[in-house]
Amino acid sequence: MKMLIIYYSAYGHIRTMAEAAAAAALEIPGVEVTLRRVSETLSDDILAKMGALEAAKAQADVPVVTVEELAEADAVLFGTPTRFGNMTAQMRQFLDSTGGLWMKGALVGKPGGVFASSATQHGGQESTILSFHTYLLHQGMVVVGLPYAFQGQMRIDEITGGSPYGASTIAGGDGSRQPSENELEGVRFQARHLAEIGLKLKG
Repeated sequence: MKMLIIYYSAYGHIRTMAEAAAAAALEIPGVEVTLRRVSETLSDDILAKMGALEAAKAQADVPVVTVEELAEADAVLFGTPTRFGNMTAQMRQFLDSTGGLWMKGALVGKPGGVFASSATQHGGQESTILSFHTYLLHQGMVVVGLPYAFQGQMRIDEITGGSPYGASTIAGGDGSRQPSENELEGVRFQARHLAEIGLKLKG
């Protein structure tokens, strides 16, 4: 079962989550995992002004995803930061290039899930994931979230991301907060859950 993890990460938080997800999915026998990023649409000059240029350069080793790779996958996990309660423009640009897959029904019946990040605790993690789900539904995919079987999203002893819609992390207003162990465990759980469903659907 081929699982594809596609992400965009401006400052590295989502990449950290994506790598944790990939490692967890590989724990499931019979699962192959490919990690890919979407193309950057901002110039180096803009990235430098945002303080994101070094993070962008650090991800140069991760290949850019192609539409063909999405079609070949049996299960897909998407990761995106939040921009005003929605996915990033970079992720949207990639999704908007997949109309040909929609025309052919290439993703119908395949499981897909989403994880996200935001600067603040109530910065739109849930709305980002929920609005992303509309893409999965238009493509005929089976939406896979983060079930309450992951008890980490029930805890109230610490500030943490995570909801039944998908795993998430909080980066802090200045981006200094890295994904917590609980948040990483959430995306690991979601990745394993998605991989197991992918195996069942592939039969």
